[in-house]
Amino acid sequence: MKLIVLDGYALNPGDLSWDCLKPFGEVTVYPRTPENEAAQRIGDGEIVLTNKTPITARLLDACPNIRLICVLATGYNVVDCAAARARGIPVCNVPAYSTAAVAQFTFALLLELCHRVGDHDRAVHSGQWSACPDFCFWNAPLIELAGKTIGIIGFGRIGQAVAKIASAMGMEVLAYSRTQRQSAENLARYVDLQTLLSQSDVISLHCPLTVENAGMINRETIALMKDGVMLLNTARGPLLCEQDVADALASGKICGAAMDVVSAEPISPNNPLLTVPNCILTPHIAWAPKAARQRLLDCTVSSIRSFLEGTPINTVN
Repeated sequence: MKLIVLDGYALNPGDLSWDCLKPFGEVTVYPRTPENEAAQRIGDGEIVLTNKTPITARLLDACPNIRLICVLATGYNVVDCAAARARGIPVCNVPAYSTAAVAQFTFALLLELCHRVGDHDRAVHSGQWSACPDFCFWNAPLIELAGKTIGIIGFGRIGQAVAKIASAMGMEVLAYSRTQRQSAENLARYVDLQTLLSQSDVISLHCPLTVENAGMINRETIALMKDGVMLLNTARGPLLCEQDVADALASGKICGAAMDVVSAEPISPNNPLLTVPNCILTPHIAWAPKAARQRLLDCTVSSIRSFLEGTPINTVN
């Protein structure tokens, strides 16, 4: 069995081991693979592991030996799942590996918006506190979360984990989701999208990207929000229209935003979010603590083993 890892660096920049794949056969790991080199690198490979390298119908035609595709992520839009299904190739993703990490990071972003810890640390190190006539100072409004309302769009595992943290901090939690789970009703009050947008002090995106919800945060939906709302996105960049969000930040309609994802990654130097006030941008790292990446790799191993045993798991097609 030949296993090809097309873009392994993001998952494993050197602090994990690929040895767990070796019992299944010959393993070739590429740190990154340009799309136009994918077919050549896969060759007669039978199990393909990808994170962001696209697996298209054309690529599948060029590599007829492929028997299994493992996506090293939860989102699997990089694979033409219908084309794989038509060829009898299971596509497996990795659900739930980063739930705790992303929920934790969501609140790291929110707390940074509320307290500007980084800005105040830099101010102290630059001598501003030493020169201050008072025992304390702050260079931005400080925001207390207790008593405020957080609206969570997408109420799966991560959204529910965020709700638990929010509740522990004394926040009221609203949720909007395509699927309303009775088991989650103790964590939030399910509402329609318009109600969530109009009543929330903080709005946090935790839904998958679909054709239907691309650009859901736009000029029209922002107009429904409270003045001074805070906006968080640790899901997918194209869920929002970045220019509309930038305009709302510039006007103060949105008082602060924090994004771990953007529409094109790495971020374009022309992205409008780079030049507006009160916008925190991080380089798609919410998922990336070592413990979460190890779980991702372990789950992928389980998917490969189950496939070879004739009982595929975590299939999405």
